[in-house]
Amino acid sequence: MPSEEELMAEVERLRAENESLKRPARGQLSLKVSEKGALSMYGLGRFPVTLYREQWEKLLGMADQIRQFIADNDQALKKKE
Repeated sequence: MPSEEELMAEVERLRAENESLKRPARGQLSLKVSEKGALSMYGLGRFPVTLYREQWEKLLGMADQIRQFIADNDQALKKKE
């Protein structure tokens, strides 16, 4: 039977593990609704990209154009390694 000290240490370990599981891994994308009702995407950079629904829909509607622009300008665009 584990001692009270061992049980408390295990509880603390599990709390820390639980907190780490709540946060997305570095570089992993995640979405949240902001306090003002906008959609925030985390994981692209240091700060989230936050746009309102209409802005996301407009951006997503241009997905093919954005992909084509990237392809057309591949040599001029830098890649973050």
